[in-house]
Amino acid sequence: MSQNSNQFYRTAESVSPKHPDKLCDQISDAILDAYLKKDKDARVAVETCGGHGVVFVTGEVTSTAKNIDIKKIVHRIAGDNVEVHTKIAKQSPEIARGVDTGGAGDQGIMIGYACDETPEFLPKEVVLSRRLNQFIFEKYPYDGKTQVTIAPDGSIDSIVASFQNTKRDELEKLVKEFIKIHHLSGKLKLHLNPAGDWTQGGFDADTGLTGRKLAVDNYGPRVPIGGGCFSGKDPSKVDRSAAYMARRIAVDYLRKRKAHEVLVRLAYAIGRAEPLEKTVIVDGIVEEIKSYGLTPNGIIKFLDLKRPIYEQTARYGHFGEGLDWDK
Repeated sequence: MSQNSNQFYRTAESVSPKHPDKLCDQISDAILDAYLKKDKDARVAVETCGGHGVVFVTGEVTSTAKNIDIKKIVHRIAGDNVEVHTKIAKQSPEIARGVDTGGAGDQGIMIGYACDETPEFLPKEVVLSRRLNQFIFEKYPYDGKTQVTIAPDGSIDSIVASFQNTKRDELEKLVKEFIKIHHLSGKLKLHLNPAGDWTQGGFDADTGLTGRKLAVDNYGPRVPIGGGCFSGKDPSKVDRSAAYMARRIAVDYLRKRKAHEVLVRLAYAIGRAEPLEKTVIVDGIVEEIKSYGLTPNGIIKFLDLKRPIYEQTARYGHFGEGLDWDK
């Protein structure tokens, strides 16, 4: 829980969909969607690692869906010039026996968060870094990163932007346009392509891995995260479904209580349906969550999570983009 956040500098980053880690997230979630389109009860846990001309896809899938063209999915997202290797096995029967009875597929802690700093109910630094990234990406759809630092008085201290295939002066024009549109003020120190202009990005320059941008996927570094990644996992995995439910609960409490900040904690044990912890902290006051169905099956039904909706979540974070758990 972020406390006294107005007393220190706050920084968050965002990465573009062409960043190597985000390419891997999108591949894993696109594979999940492909299975869910044919089999809404598919059990999928797929990891992707890519870089330097090679993409590895491995994991566990138990599904009635046949003929899922994983290579075609990889090439659509990563380009035709990558070599694709796959190794997919069935879900462990020892894990499945706990999920089959409605229990969680693993232990874990899931965090939900909402605050009144922005219309997205997210920290201001998270929203600004993401919106800046999206703004630049519209013109330069390449590998790139942005970062925004907010001073204790709420003004913008500094902005960092590094984007492939851009010239520094072009990047400066875009960043200044963004600053004007959003009426940003402060010291506004700009660090644009600070290591120099660059043309080699994505899998050509670096390796990526599913689930490596957890702070970007969640609420930024100011808010704790449970630890599990989302991408490539079907909703029977509470790493994903319970995290989405925790966000929904946080937003609900924020609105109903007219609160400034809400943090939700849910914890599960493998094979057990009911959570071991269901805590909500509303403006520093701790309560037990009530009146929500928090079993994996209850969450899946409430949020309708067996739909093929996940590739889009892997692009710019799982919260604050208008999905059902944000409403």
